[in-house]
Amino acid sequence: MSQVQETKIVSADPTALGVFGLALITFVASSSKLGWTSGNSTYLIPWALCLGSFAQLWAASLDFKRNSYFGAIVLGVFGLFWIAVALLWFIANGFFGTVPESADLKHFAYACFGFMIFSCFITIAAFEVNKVFGVILALIVVLLGALGLQFINYKADPDLAHFYGSVAGWSEFIISILGFYAAGAIFLNSFFGRQLLPVGKPMGWVKKA
Repeated sequence: MSQVQETKIVSADPTALGVFGLALITFVASSSKLGWTSGNSTYLIPWALCLGSFAQLWAASLDFKRNSYFGAIVLGVFGLFWIAVALLWFIANGFFGTVPESADLKHFAYACFGFMIFSCFITIAAFEVNKVFGVILALIVVLLGALGLQFINYKADPDLAHFYGSVAGWSEFIISILGFYAAGAIFLNSFFGRQLLPVGKPMGWVKKA
């Protein structure tokens, strides 16, 4: 009788790479929003492209191959988000020519609201992965909402826009700190094959079929 052998290709978990990319770009971007760094966004662009977008998109592509639904979608969505943000910074800094006076930053505000809506759904799933991911996604909802409101009020009410900018900055900073922790925890726990750094058990609110 002939025997059939199956070969299974096992790949490493890319989640730590993707989460580190998110943590690094939010850390750098929050420094600008909170006034710890100054100047325009020129030197933010490399980190937005290399860590915010490419690292997350690469990790997402690997997660698609591993049939890791959560990582593939979440890292892919925010990898694309940071490409769009990098392009906005290119435009704002005049890399593509003079910005028309009719350009309206509210377009970016409504894009943030769109990402915020989808992030609400992701947050539900994130709490069923682990608590650290859940808190990160909940803060991303706050960040995106605050960014949207900041640019909605950019010209109409500068003081209110500044307030929302501060909310965005602090939520982004906390996201980065939790992201560094999550990336480190995933790396160490995977490397040693046991839990060294806890990330919190799933909440168990929603049972999978």
